[in-house]
This record gives sequence, C-alpha cells and structure tokens, in this order.
Amino acid sequence: MDQFSAMQAFRRVVEQGSFSAAANLTGQSHTVLSRQVKNLERQFGSQLLNRTTRRLQLTEAGTLFYRHCVEILDQMDAMTLELSEHQQQPCGTLRLSVSSAFGELELGHWLPGFVERFSLLQIELSCTDRFVDMLEEGIDLCLRVTDHLPDSSLVARTLAPSDVVLVAAPSYLKRLPTQMTADNLGEHPLLGYNRLAQPQRLRLTGPTGSQRDVLMPTRVSANSPMALRAAAIAGLGIASFDRFIVHDALQDQRLVQLLPDWQQPARTLYALYPQSRYLAPKVRALLDYVQDYYRLPRWPT
Repeated sequence: MDQFSAMQAFRRVVEQGSFSAAANLTGQSHTVLSRQVKNLERQFGSQLLNRTTRRLQLTEAGTLFYRHCVEILDQMDAMTLELSEHQQQPCGTLRLSVSSAFGELELGHWLPGFVERFSLLQIELSCTDRFVDMLEEGIDLCLRVTDHLPDSSLVARTLAPSDVVLVAAPSYLKRLPTQMTADNLGEHPLLGYNRLAQPQRLRLTGPTGSQRDVLMPTRVSANSPMALRAAAIAGLGIASFDRFIVHDALQDQRLVQLLPDWQQPARTLYALYPQSRYLAPKVRALLDYVQDYYRLPRWPT
C-alpha cells in the first residue's frame, strides 16, 4: 500500500465529508478511496470512520489519526515547496577546484561578480596543480587548462582555447650574443615545470607545418608555474606558459614572446564535473556564468 497516497485520500474524504465528494474532487473513484481508507484501518487495527448512509463520522482513533495526518502532509508540502525553491535559487556550499596559477590570475576577474549575483552560495575553493578525484574529495566543479582529460567518467565542457607561448625577459634577451632562432633554441636554458614527464623538451610546429622536438638544458625547474613565471621575469631563462599565465606580463613588456611563427600544442580550458542525471542548480549556475565570461577572448595576442 502507498501509505502517503492513502493518507491523502483519508484527509480528502474527511474534509469533503463523503467519499463521493472526495472522488469528484480528486478524479479517483469512490471504490479506490474506500479501499485506501480500509487499508489504513487494517494497518493500524482501528476503525477510523463510522460510515452511515447519510454521513461519515470520525472515531476517536480517526480523530487522532486525522490530526497527525494533517500535520505530516502539511510538512511534506512545505518540504516540497522548500526543495523547489532550493532548485530555483542556487544556495549552499559550492566546492570549486582550480590550478594555483588560475586561482591567482583569473578568479579575481569574474568570481566577485558571480558571488554578488548568487548571494546565497558559499564558495569553498581548492587551489592545486594535481588532478583531483572529484568524487572522493567532494568537488562540485573543476576548472582546468589541459591538453588531456584523464578521467572519462567526468563531463567536460569546453570554455576557451588556451595557446601556449614561449617567453623570456628583455633583460635575458639583451645578454644574448646572437639573435635567437628555432635552430639555436636548444642552446638556451628552459625554466622547466617539473610536473611534466619531460620538462626540458619542447615540441614546435613551424610556419610551413614542419615539426621539431627541442631538448633544452636545465637552469631552474619548479613545481609551481607562478614560481617559474617569477624566474622568467627575473631574466633566468626561457619559459613555456599558457598565455593566461603571462598575458599581463606580455602586455606591460616584462616578458617578450619568442618565435611567434612557431607554435606549441594548444590546450583548452575545461569545466569538469561528475556525471549526474540531475545537475545541481549551484553547479549549473557556475557553469553558465564561466561559459558566458569566457565566450569572448580574454587573452588576446
């Protein structure tokens, strides 16, 4: 027996004063409503209604049951309404994971506007350069710039392309005895990101489509893109970065792009989230917000 439906039927019968009136209201048959009430009486071992040809009358047990029935059904209605409003207005805690460089350089551009628009949300931010286990760590959404997606169980929404650029400080270039070219690039120290499998190797594609792998000597390596950016600005060598990491430094000429006719494999900014039949409103709100923000190019050349 569907006890919830039976309770609703009992309440309607009591409040309408007859099975026939309740049947007309609900569109259910008199027989169905009567069977539901009888099942309740059988379940609780008490007669709930005294039935006569003219009227229905609550028994003592029926009066007690009706009072609790109304309270429970009203609480269910209130819960349904609250959950519906919860679905419409994002609220609660949103757990967001980003890389350390993205958190430091990008979030300040759009996160304040998002927080202001969705004032009922609390943001719990995790900045890490490792790929997180989103289910294990309870992450709702992950923003990553990458050229590979290691976990196919995640949904990946493409937000923006991110080209990779080779840069150096003007102070470093001034010390060079000859002009830098693709042919002599391997003579220069590369500031390597040591989380990569081959931090000292670059793969370049020339203007005619020719490709070459360049193995460069080590001067400084680090597990932090922001530390490597600081080293590059200080003139310690050449570095390869996603453009968003050095966009401001290129704009104010603290860094200079090298060999612009030679391209490195492009990367992509993704929004990653676990597969789910129902996407939580807080996750959908952030997805839509960042997709709208990155719809326009944010790191022009």
